[in-house]
Amino acid sequence: MIDERMYLDWTMSYRKTAHSVYDLKYHVVWVTKYRKPVLRGEIALRTRELIRQTCATMEVYILSGHVSSDHIHLLVSVPPNVAVSVVVQRLKGRSSRRLQEEFGELKRQYWGRHMWARGYFAVSTGNVTDEIIKQYIESHKDMPTDHDGNFEIDE
Repeated sequence: MIDERMYLDWTMSYRKTAHSVYDLKYHVVWVTKYRKPVLRGEIALRTRELIRQTCATMEVYILSGHVSSDHIHLLVSVPPNVAVSVVVQRLKGRSSRRLQEEFGELKRQYWGRHMWARGYFAVSTGNVTDEIIKQYIESHKDMPTDHDGNFEIDE
């Protein structure tokens, strides 16, 4: 006989769609082109906001995140019908376009319309626990000046 309390605890960390129950998490990192340290101040705040908006439209949950001056770290929970490559493509594409539209200094620095470097790093969290990745992301920062929940910005 299954203890119902144990079953409820077991299912609490899983997400559900109409046809699936899942727990797919990825640690994703991408960098600015030429590793230019442009993600500061208002640009960093707007980058975080754009990432949050884009993730929400795809039902991607941000479990932890960090905006450094030249790169982004995210720990995300992704639905099984969305490829991690599509998540990163949308995050990089939308944020690059919008940031360059809104901040003239970025448009001047990245005249080729590509703000992010090619490629990205992504790993599922199956081999490393979520807690270790969260600790890594949290210890990665150099004294953040803006703490907003689980998604921080360096300054």
